[in-house]
Amino acid sequence: MRITAGGVPLGLVLVLLACSPIAPLTAATRDASPVAAVSGVTPVGPGSTMSAASSGVGQPQRADFLGEVPSEDARRVADWVVASGDNDGLPFIIIDKIRAKVFIFNKSGRLLGATFALLGKARGDDSVPGIGSQKLSTITPDERTTPAGRFVAELGRDFEHGVLWVDYRDSISMHRVIVGDPGDHRFQRLATTSALDKRITYGCINVPIKFYDDVVLETFAGTTGIVYILPDTKTIQEVFPISGSADGVIGNDSPQTR
Repeated sequence: MRITAGGVPLGLVLVLLACSPIAPLTAATRDASPVAAVSGVTPVGPGSTMSAASSGVGQPQRADFLGEVPSEDARRVADWVVASGDNDGLPFIIIDKIRAKVFIFNKSGRLLGATFALLGKARGDDSVPGIGSQKLSTITPDERTTPAGRFVAELGRDFEHGVLWVDYRDSISMHRVIVGDPGDHRFQRLATTSALDKRITYGCINVPIKFYDDVVLETFAGTTGIVYILPDTKTIQEVFPISGSADGVIGNDSPQTR
């Protein structure tokens, strides 16, 4: 979801409030609005007795999904992050656009929570140049993409609400699900298990309110993190420096942060 100030139609006011690019903050900001949470969240509490990511002798370290079943690409990217240390000792997020799933890990690669998410309406792995400065009314449906890539994320605020800025330049953030256009039926879409229901936003990642409060805020309070958004039109090798088959073979170069 991408916006600029001025000229925003009244029907998109709530969208404006959710994604206007105000400078990121260095500390977490909570939204005190008492709104019911959406189902479909798998939080993993700090008291979990399940083990952190570990590896056997001679084997690359792997991410610990704690019973969640990711796609092959999500598993490959998460394992590559842990084995290569590409997250630079920071918590990280894997966003699987094809399955519309979000996985949040601690710095060691242990899953902290997973959920379905709403994503950009259009398929595509790149943002239109300059889209972060466009008015919502000028963004066509085919331009409403959630870009793929590696991003350094930080908690901040838009005009009114707390967000996790993913790509500040292009106004892409992760935030609590909003009403938006009532015809979008965002809360209802988020509550289903169908990935086909999840493509509706202008590009931002909408997650259940409880998931944002309990997992996103707790994980990124006082720190930055890395977000890996998997492609839905390109291959993962075109986006991340992963080579070979799904056996943990990795490349040597880190992807450029956008």
